[in-house]
Amino acid sequence: MTPITPKRVLDLVGSLILLLLTAPLLLGIALTPAGTLVRQTRAGLGGRPFRMLKFRTRLRFSLDELPQLVNVLRGEMSLVGPRPLPPDAPEQTAAPARLLMRPGITGLWQVSGRSELPWEEMAVLDLHYVEQCWLGLDLAILARTVPAIARARDRGRHEARREGCHEGCLSDADHRPRSYSAAE
Repeated sequence: MTPITPKRVLDLVGSLILLLLTAPLLLGIALTPAGTLVRQTRAGLGGRPFRMLKFRTRLRFSLDELPQLVNVLRGEMSLVGPRPLPPDAPEQTAAPARLLMRPGITGLWQVSGRSELPWEEMAVLDLHYVEQCWLGLDLAILARTVPAIARARDRGRHEARREGCHEGCLSDADHRPRSYSAAE
């Protein structure tokens, strides 16, 4: 059983509210041919594997991550935390302290530059979060998440226009290989 802490209360209340607000959007995405729901194995608290939910779409705005709100309700994830990585990712063994917390839908890495950051800097931000975690930091990260997503979307749209791409096409960042995601 998950202990009831202020962070867990925030996770429960926040994920319930967000699920209720986004339910029509989730249903709409799920009903489209592009809205396939996938399960990916990730390392959770203490390194225990869990099946993270995600849409596999070509949509922007980080809508692919919305099903993870169910993982938050189940206690496998948090709204804010280190990035969810596969159990065999090299970053897990290099920084085992990140397994002291539940992985998050968002975190310092998300609001500090997302995919524009090198992996090493993302790992440093994850460890900083683990060391400095407190409810005020979670609230600050949550407040910065939507603007960070909007900035990333605007950057992607600007790059697409500069390259002569239309609205639905993917940017170079969408094709950037990730060292840990060969199974995705």
